[in-house]
Amino acid sequence: MPSNQYVIVTPARNEAAHIEKTLTSVVNQTVLPQRWVVVSDASTDQTDDIVRDFASRNNWIRFVRIEKDPSRSFASKVYAIRAGEQGLTELSYAYFGILDADIEFAPNYFESLLSRMNANPHLGLCGGLIYDYVNGEFIPQQMIRRSVAGAVQCFRREAYERIGGYIPLPMGGIDAIAEMMVQMHGWEVETFYDLRVNHFRPVGTAFGNLYVARYRDGIQEYAFGNHPLFEIAKCVARVGNRPYVLGSMMRLAGYLSAAWKAEPRLVPPDVVNFMRESQLYRLKLRRSPPRASQRENLRA
Repeated sequence: MPSNQYVIVTPARNEAAHIEKTLTSVVNQTVLPQRWVVVSDASTDQTDDIVRDFASRNNWIRFVRIEKDPSRSFASKVYAIRAGEQGLTELSYAYFGILDADIEFAPNYFESLLSRMNANPHLGLCGGLIYDYVNGEFIPQQMIRRSVAGAVQCFRREAYERIGGYIPLPMGGIDAIAEMMVQMHGWEVETFYDLRVNHFRPVGTAFGNLYVARYRDGIQEYAFGNHPLFEIAKCVARVGNRPYVLGSMMRLAGYLSAAWKAEPRLVPPDVVNFMRESQLYRLKLRRSPPRASQRENLRA
């Protein structure tokens, strides 16, 4: 059985309705983390009290609060994660997990992740399969095996340090860019379909309803560089996702609107090029996958 080689950071804002499920899931793990830093991003509900209660009974849980950023956006999640990382500097660990504050999973979840990462030294990022709670039932996300949802990204420490952590993108997509950078530097990325994670708020709805969220997704995907052909293919592939058809139309409308306005891109050009080459390979418009750079062991 793997030892507690991992740490976790959870950014949380007004998650009182669900965070106790997440706290209970981690406290009940068969392999506990060395430390778990829960960062309240200026919560105004009972989130802080719930976390403090769990921290008082588990000395490996740390509570941190940061105050409201007047320019709040999806980049705020990155700043909360960075605040949490400051509470890990004196620790020696092998794996670094990011967890959303509205999920739950089985007691052997992290034991399974660590066992698989220990067995595969090429695995730089992994996580379980998200099931979103929609209209009274849990629906599995459409997730390719070489991608990991942002709610449950677990990094090998070398990989996370090599990419320099998350890029604060105001329109979101920090998890997608992180996994692309991990792959660009030669690490493998994998979602394990047998490790179920229940997610109690549909992804991307923190700033609006599903229609607004899909429009925002399109803007986001332009902002971090999706190839136009890939974006069209993605919209076609997701016509069966809720909200049916209109969701795909809203996503494409957001992408085209951002392209028309020439919205600025904050993702490094080498990452955009690698991502686009990967997307064309997935569309079978490129014969070979893009070449990853050689991995470096930063902790040698």
